[in-house]
This record gives sequence, C-alpha cells and structure tokens, in this order.
Amino acid sequence: MRRSTIVWLVIGVIALIAIFSSIGSYNGLVSAETQVENKFSQINVNLQRRADLIPNLVSTVKGYAAHEKEVIQSIADARSSLVGARTPAEKAQADAQLTGALSRLLVVVENYPNLKADAQFTRLMDELAGTENRISVARKDYNDAVSAYNIKIRSFPTSIYASLFGFSKKDFFQATNGAENVPEVKF
Repeated sequence: MRRSTIVWLVIGVIALIAIFSSIGSYNGLVSAETQVENKFSQINVNLQRRADLIPNLVSTVKGYAAHEKEVIQSIADARSSLVGARTPAEKAQADAQLTGALSRLLVVVENYPNLKADAQFTRLMDELAGTENRISVARKDYNDAVSAYNIKIRSFPTSIYASLFGFSKKDFFQATNGAENVPEVKF
C-alpha cells in the first residue's frame, strides 16, 4: 500500500471514532436530561396530588372552624402559588409557603377536638401524610438525577459536546431559607 492511502485510512478511522464518540456522548446527554425532566415531573405529580387534597381538607375544617378565615385564605393562596409555579425554584418556594400554611391549619385543628375525631378529616390527613412522603422521595430522586446530569455535562470530554449541543446545568430542588426550622406551634 502506498503511504498516502495509509494516511487517509488513519484519518478515516480517527474521523469515525470522533463521530461515534460524539453520537454516544450526545445520546448519553439526552438520556440524562430526560431523566432529570422525568424526575421533575414526578415532583409535579405529587405536588398536584397534594394541591388536589387541600380543597377537601379546607372544606372539612371550614365546617368546624368557620371563623378561621385568615388561615383558610392563606392555604388557598399558597395552593394557587403552587399550581402556578413552573421552575424548580418557584415550586420549592410555593411548596414552602403551602407547608407553612398547612402548619397553621394544624394549629387551628388542635383547638377543635371534634374535628380531629372526624373520619373524613382523619382520612384526608392520612392521604396528605402519604403524599408528603411521596414528595420527599420525588425530591430526592430529582436531585439525584440532577447531580448525575450536572456531573456528566461537566466531565471531560462530554463537557465539550455538552457545550457544543447546548446542554446546560440544571438547578436542584432546594428548600427555602428557614425550612430547616421546626414550625412553632402555640395554643
């Protein structure tokens, strides 16, 4: 074989390796990004489930605590914020607002023993507790997927393809400031 033919074969092999490497990296990035989107969707499903439970819970409490309009209104406002939130940061902030409103509602419930004994209220509270657990798991799964994705787009040589194809860092679902503090309950 002639020397120029060998050179062209080597160049062709290197080009094929580069092409297949690019395709593999791109597909890996698409897969990781889709995983992040799926996990965020799971958070949304559970937050929507919680938002759907709230009106039933509020209407049950209204019958017992009609004069607690401020607490009930704060829950309605927080629920609206949650339903309208789009980004992980907006969802986290609206979630914190709703969690605070629900804690105030539980303080109201403590003042109404008959309400705590109500079967519908108890069932709704059990569903809400189960939903809170699902939300917690979904947040963890989302943050794990974001972590894996962010590591992938920052690792060499995938970082070259990530910037070339427009893949960018994703935000974690973070609790808002003060969420680590236990709500103060006063009677």
